[in-house]
Amino acid sequence: MKNFIIIVLLCLPVSLAYPLDKTVIEEPNIDFVQKYLKNYYNHGKYMKQFVRGNDSSAVVKNIQEMQRSLRLKVMQKRESDIQNVTLTPICGVPPIGYFFSTFPDQRKWSKSTLTYRIMNYTPKLSSYAVDSAVERALKLWEAVTPLTFTRLYDGEADIMISFMHRDQEAFAVPPHALAFAFSPRSTLNEHIHFYDDIWWTEDYSGINFFYVAAHEIGHSLGLFHSNDPEALMYTFYKEPKDQSQSLLSQDDVKNIQSLYGPPPSSFDYTKAPISRKSELLSRCDSDLSFDAVTTMRGEIFFFKGRYFWRKMHMDHKPVLYSISSHWPSLPSKLDAAYEAHTKDTVFAFKGNQFWAIKLLDVQAGYPRSIYTLGLPPNMKKIDAAFSDDYNRKTYFFRRKKYWRFDEDSQSMDPGFPRLITNDFPGVEQKIDAVFKMSGYFYFFSGPLQIEFNPNNKMVTKHLRSNSWLGCEA
Repeated sequence: MKNFIIIVLLCLPVSLAYPLDKTVIEEPNIDFVQKYLKNYYNHGKYMKQFVRGNDSSAVVKNIQEMQRSLRLKVMQKRESDIQNVTLTPICGVPPIGYFFSTFPDQRKWSKSTLTYRIMNYTPKLSSYAVDSAVERALKLWEAVTPLTFTRLYDGEADIMISFMHRDQEAFAVPPHALAFAFSPRSTLNEHIHFYDDIWWTEDYSGINFFYVAAHEIGHSLGLFHSNDPEALMYTFYKEPKDQSQSLLSQDDVKNIQSLYGPPPSSFDYTKAPISRKSELLSRCDSDLSFDAVTTMRGEIFFFKGRYFWRKMHMDHKPVLYSISSHWPSLPSKLDAAYEAHTKDTVFAFKGNQFWAIKLLDVQAGYPRSIYTLGLPPNMKKIDAAFSDDYNRKTYFFRRKKYWRFDEDSQSMDPGFPRLITNDFPGVEQKIDAVFKMSGYFYFFSGPLQIEFNPNNKMVTKHLRSNSWLGCEA
């Protein structure tokens, strides 16, 4: 059998759910197998005999068909793999005998602009993590269809998202379910339920909330399960091989476009190239440098070319994404970026323009000219920038000089520019990127970085630039 992190999906005839079962069962649960085959293949009466060693060709045939439909190893005789496949909870809708990828009655939304509302949150994740994951999940489907999504903060939305206790459901919830999503045109008020006893995480150390949310949203748009192991809508949950790429496979795109059509552009998303591992950046390359570095709500983003690493927690491995997967309208090879804490906004710079970002949204009215900030008209670009939430000042660096911007008055402070070495002694190299963390300023220059103590006005450490990415010096 293929080696998956087995966290399997269960579903009901008009609704879909993710189930949780990390353990492969070694001893046969005869009652479960008997009930399963009785429900879907009418072979329950043979199952005890089969598991105990008395073969039944009808049962073998159905299990082989099930394995074949899920693209698993097809058994040739009774073996442990048979028990593992059969005993792992699978979708409540028969996994074989049905070969549709959308609901049988073609359930879909009759409009292209849908609303969604996040009703509540889970203590396992920050509200930002939930908001961001839901937005990213929606944008996956938005990018390949004519659909658009608008968030509501009160009232009834098309897609209602909530966390709840599984015993609050109006129906019996499978014990392994992670979440539950209703198909389009459901008469129920809430459409996607995530169960709050699950270990939700932003990475794959637990149950990745973004992955499950993207899958459940697929159901709420009208998709059924796929038998393609590479598809987001595949029956089994598994960690993506390449987390920098979109979760949607060609199968996902083909199926969702069979319901709603392609997006209003000539670009063929089903033929979008997928970067090979050899083309991706190595975070521990000794020569690695960054284009820009910024914080965002306690996380750190390291930009390089078309990609960025997102470091969510100090003890977690950073994850590599493409910039376009989060912000399709943002250019690659940024010059600088910084977080304005008072505005809960990140500003990204390229050439003589800059963009404002909140979560996954590039704000309307951007890009704007850097000259609107008061920078001199002969400046073609900036090298780096950061904002100090302590004094509410933002610093712009270019070659050997820097300018200081007052966030309250929204104007440049008088007396600038000044020489960098005068106010940041020891910072003599060209600055590629800079950010503030835990009271220190970190200046990046090529593969090296400098830790600077602003209180003592002195350099305290010299480090490799990629030390933040879990790489040894």
